[in-house]
Amino acid sequence: MTRNILFQIHWFLGITAGLVLAVMGVTGAALSFEPEILAALNRDHPAATATPRLSGLQLIAQVMRQRPEAKISRVTVANTPDEMTTVSYQSGTSKKRKVERLDPYTGTLLGEPRGTEVLEVVEHLHRWLALPGEGNGIGRQITGFSAIALIYFALSGLYLRWPRRPLDWRNWFVLDFRKTGRNLYRMLHAVIGGWVLVFYLVSGFTGLWWSYDWYRQGVRALLVAEAPAERHKGPKDVAVDLPRAWDGFVRATGGRTYDRITINVRDYGEVQFRAKLPDARHDRVSDELTIDGTTGAVIDDQPYATRPLGEDIVTSMFELHRGAYFGMVGRIAMLLASLTMPLFTITGFLLYFARRRRKAALAAVVADVGVSPPTDNATTIVAYASQTGSAERIARLTADALPDAAALPIAALDRDTLSRATRLFVVASTYGEGEPPDNARGFARTMEREAPDLSHLDYAVMALGDREYAEFCAFGHRVDRWLHDQGATRLFDAVEADGNDADAQRQWQHQLAGLGARTDQPDWAPAAMEDWRLVERRLLNPGSSGGEAWLVTLEPVAAAADWMPGDIVEILPQQDVRRVDAYLATPGLPEALDRAVLMTHILPTGVTDVATLKPIGHREYSIASIPASGRVELIVRRCTAADGFDGLGSGWLCNGAPIGGIVQARVRSNPAFHPPADNAVPLILIGNGTGLAGLLAHLRHRGASGGGPAMLYWGERHPAQDDFLAGERQALVDTGVLADQRIAWSRRPGGHRYVQDAVAADAASIRTAVDSGAAIYVCGSVQGMAPGVHAALATILGESLLEEMLGSGRYRRDIY
Repeated sequence: MTRNILFQIHWFLGITAGLVLAVMGVTGAALSFEPEILAALNRDHPAATATPRLSGLQLIAQVMRQRPEAKISRVTVANTPDEMTTVSYQSGTSKKRKVERLDPYTGTLLGEPRGTEVLEVVEHLHRWLALPGEGNGIGRQITGFSAIALIYFALSGLYLRWPRRPLDWRNWFVLDFRKTGRNLYRMLHAVIGGWVLVFYLVSGFTGLWWSYDWYRQGVRALLVAEAPAERHKGPKDVAVDLPRAWDGFVRATGGRTYDRITINVRDYGEVQFRAKLPDARHDRVSDELTIDGTTGAVIDDQPYATRPLGEDIVTSMFELHRGAYFGMVGRIAMLLASLTMPLFTITGFLLYFARRRRKAALAAVVADVGVSPPTDNATTIVAYASQTGSAERIARLTADALPDAAALPIAALDRDTLSRATRLFVVASTYGEGEPPDNARGFARTMEREAPDLSHLDYAVMALGDREYAEFCAFGHRVDRWLHDQGATRLFDAVEADGNDADAQRQWQHQLAGLGARTDQPDWAPAAMEDWRLVERRLLNPGSSGGEAWLVTLEPVAAAADWMPGDIVEILPQQDVRRVDAYLATPGLPEALDRAVLMTHILPTGVTDVATLKPIGHREYSIASIPASGRVELIVRRCTAADGFDGLGSGWLCNGAPIGGIVQARVRSNPAFHPPADNAVPLILIGNGTGLAGLLAHLRHRGASGGGPAMLYWGERHPAQDDFLAGERQALVDTGVLADQRIAWSRRPGGHRYVQDAVAADAASIRTAVDSGAAIYVCGSVQGMAPGVHAALATILGESLLEEMLGSGRYRRDIY
């Protein structure tokens, strides 16, 4: 909760004060080197080598000679050629102050320094955004508020980005430019923010000195032991004798040499001399004297050597603000830190807009699917751990797809909810370096201290993360392991999503369909499809008492496609023509409806505007062939929908699409079911029904490239009609690609009824193969076969070893 509140304030201040701070940063960077800029623009013309620079007394006399009506307010007497000698004064009754350069060798007035007007505008922008009212207007309040915001940004930013391994210096200082998009913006924002944090705190705390009188008085009271005594009782506007004041200064300092002497005429006839010490690191490393401008007597003498630290800080507030208090290195560091302020404004807005897009996507889903049913009686729960809304969006779509499912934040998963639920689907994002989202931190602590019995619960996890971080999907996998360790049964392996990975979202949607989820939803993340030609369709089980199984062959129309064993082909199906005809016969429909549009969209239950129809979602099938064939082969079981017409995907491929016609499809990589990197690894292949396709791809790959032996366990209905591709399988045995095959026939008396029975009966052989390094691949139905096979393998190998194999990639499943 605390973290979320701090974050909300952080981004709110960022979009309000961020632009102001960007302006203040750039202008402050320019002002930090204002004397050098002016000196560079107004170089003194060198005199003859033997010509000495005039003393302050001589320069004052020259000014008074050239401007007899002038009322001098400041004289800067530089002793080095890289600084300007200047005088400030008012003419006659005018209150406007003029600044002119002085030739330090002759005392000739040279006019206003070049660049002064520009830098004056820069200063006004920096101090009050050049708004009306100047220092007493609204601009000063805005910049003061922005200085407070800068302090908050630095402190809250440190808290929000505190790494899991704070002692690893790389977490603080290393920029990884391999990151892209939001990750790049976040990295720049966080890492560079760590670099400049101290400088921003100094800028913020010192900047408030000029923004608020109460702040200035408070700091002075805190750092300076005693307030200066009030000594002014006479008239305020007293004429001063600058030559006499200069003589008094020279007597008081004993003719000591200084790098620069600044003379300021004050009220009550006082003249302040600020004498910068030789080789001083900043301007306020100076002896400061106040001289009576009428008598030349010393009123106050404050040598730098005796100045207390607190008073030195108060006196040097401006030098602290621009970094000069720490010498030239400090000035350069503060300059660079100031110049980075626009970076934080830009990256902050980019992150904000990215967050807004995700929130907008979530709002669209909420508006479309409506509110989830109450969780009080729901037995199917969809929990989300979301930082930016992406996980919540997928969770709400998931709840809408599953019958009577309720979506809730993972923080709401208490013991009562978990004990009542029979199925749990978790969509969990990972934030930063393997951390849970803010709204899941409480549940993360619950996982550490509680171990409820969840043996009654079936679950699945979708883990969202970013591969640019080392701890990819760490929190999602942590939830997956915790649920498994408490006895819950995994419905299918965790689906990993890299950012807004469209393939992962469609894979999750497809897995849900295998568990009875709605199939009339459009794709949650549509992808571009390509043209493939349907070149062959062959019935594999004529006369079977089960559904028809077809071998469907597609060829790419354009460039040749490439894939790996285990990959998926996504099909964009069309409606059964008979279903469209039945819909067009609905009374009350407008005339001239576009049949082509209806063929590719989800049909409504009544009269509706065709423009509001949603496109049919994709269907997924395991690829049975290898790229060398140039063709994608699928094994598809033709299904009948609840309305009596063909199912969308299977009906289109097995009956609706004409031979030679175009099918919209694309190949999707499925790394979770790819073959081992080493072909010598033995394979144990287990599946049922059309799952033979995914296993056959691995066998054909081994047949073409060679490698270790494979063992096939497969189940179907009856050998007389359902022995799919028996000739090819026997050929694989004959050539040694298959060491052997164990077939379970569910409709033939005697023998093993289901494939899990065949696995259990071969326990000793499987245990020996696994001990020898074999990998297990399972492909087929998520209901019945997959949990049955997993239970048999757990009995043979032990749950711990099976989990270890799952983590290392030696146990892979493609179940649907």
